[in-house]
Amino acid sequence: MNSSTTLSDVFRSHPIRIPLSNLADFRHLPDSYTWTPEDDLLFSASDSDESLPFIDLADPHVAARVGHACTAWGAFRITNHGVPSRLLDDIEFLTGSLFRLPVHRKLKAARSENGISGYGVARIASFFNKQMWSEGFTVIGSPLDDFHKLWPMHHLKYCEIITEYEEHMQKLAARLMWLALGSLGVDEKDINWAGLSSDFQGAQAAIQLNHYPICPEPDRAMGLAAHTDSTLMTILYQNNTIGLQVFRDDVGWVTVPPVPGSLVVNVGDLLHILTNGIFPSVLHRARVNHVRSRFSIAYLWGPPSDLMISPLPKLVNPLHSPLYPSLTWKQYLATKATHFNQSLSFIRNYHLSSDQIS
Repeated sequence: MNSSTTLSDVFRSHPIRIPLSNLADFRHLPDSYTWTPEDDLLFSASDSDESLPFIDLADPHVAARVGHACTAWGAFRITNHGVPSRLLDDIEFLTGSLFRLPVHRKLKAARSENGISGYGVARIASFFNKQMWSEGFTVIGSPLDDFHKLWPMHHLKYCEIITEYEEHMQKLAARLMWLALGSLGVDEKDINWAGLSSDFQGAQAAIQLNHYPICPEPDRAMGLAAHTDSTLMTILYQNNTIGLQVFRDDVGWVTVPPVPGSLVVNVGDLLHILTNGIFPSVLHRARVNHVRSRFSIAYLWGPPSDLMISPLPKLVNPLHSPLYPSLTWKQYLATKATHFNQSLSFIRNYHLSSDQIS
């Protein structure tokens, strides 16, 4: 991959379908949206009363707490994160305004067949036979053209919200990255691609706006099926409607109720590789309900697209050999486009087998 590779190139892994009807208009769940355990083995997995860790970023022991949450859960909630509540209100308002538009208006900014930005369904939809009860809008780079199609008179205001949100999320992601890695003894000299200011300014990101409409039969539907994120980490803001769940093998599905002003952070596949498997990349999904719509905004944060990612040397020793090979984000997504949630296992097994042969 050359230096001209863009984040759009990185994410363009498999075709995207677009919703052609308003889900909220359905009075009965169509067969194409009706899920069973045959459609997803984890669909009917048990729920747990466990609670995802909640971390105050002003806590003097925050690095240790973040490290423990990353190791034990692969996810956690944060408060005192520095993102203004006014900005969270603004991004939620933008998301609601977008998805409340008539379908014909949203389709003006639909993703092209091989595109990445714009309106459509979840990227993982191609891996499942059944459709998900949700719609989304992806922002990579400037949303000016798409927003002008949606709001000819007000697009500049919404573009300003996206720009400010990206700036805050980038700073927060860099801070969380150092807290997580610092708990493992990793520092600035161990990651030369963090940049001269160690602020990861070369990192790339996408903003994913999600809408989960009211559903007539929520127990038989799926908002977003179980998956891991192909990122370093993801920072999620959700409105005050329950829907997010994370999975732990020993307890099952854990619901993550929204807490005003808080954010949810989860480890992505690339951070799992970078830490040589110490931080698990957590499975998560979104359920729906028959009372209220749910909105969420995911900040999908990753490395420079042409950077080789591999287990950090500081986390490798004679007793802990590297579990994964070096690969770029684009190379990893090419694997995930074929192997989906088994991608980490696939490249790990392939790498270990190759080592044994050599």
